[in-house]
Amino acid sequence: MEFPQWVQDRVIARQGRLHPYDDLPGPRTAVVVVDMQRYFTLPGYQGECASARAIVEPINRLCAAVRDAGGTVVWVQTASDNADAFWSHHHGVMLTPERSRRRLETLRRDSPGFGLHDDLRTEDGDLRVVKRFYSAMAPGSSELEPLLRGRGVDTLLIAGTVTNVCCESTARDAMMRDFRTIMIDDALAAVTQAEHEHALYGWMLFFGDVLSVDEAAARLRPARPQRRTA
Repeated sequence: MEFPQWVQDRVIARQGRLHPYDDLPGPRTAVVVVDMQRYFTLPGYQGECASARAIVEPINRLCAAVRDAGGTVVWVQTASDNADAFWSHHHGVMLTPERSRRRLETLRRDSPGFGLHDDLRTEDGDLRVVKRFYSAMAPGSSELEPLLRGRGVDTLLIAGTVTNVCCESTARDAMMRDFRTIMIDDALAAVTQAEHEHALYGWMLFFGDVLSVDEAAARLRPARPQRRTA
């Protein structure tokens, strides 16, 4: 992603260079794929982000690169079960009654809309995390943080949809929980290109790095094989 000069100037003034991480330690890196569910990616669903269909292939490439480097792949899915009770402000004020009803019905764990997009390549060793709120890192939202800590992960690559809502919310909370956090430009999608770009401008200015799939993959460093002793 090509950032405007004013963004680049401010980032370099703050941290001395545009991109702070030369190397990403594979075993300590996780790609966190947010909300790539049918509800958010397929036509006919209320939450559809049409541009998210175009990032399925980049996400698959990114996940393969992280697995090859010995890292962790995490698929984060939103569930609406009982959301009108534990998130009453969102469902009672921020959504019309009709939109609330449709979200509650089509994003339940037992609804087809909850499932991941069919073209995503998941593996048995990947982690699956269910979240309740926009941010998977918010208190009470999911078990993402303890799962990552338990694996010694300290570096996150954020992918998925939508850029400026659940992806950015998760990324900001991760950064403030002291994870090195990178948004992956071409593995993220928003409803409009303007929303996508403006979210990444703000992210780059204050929170963390932005890289492409290829740039992130090139920085991944697998664990060195241990030498055998006689």
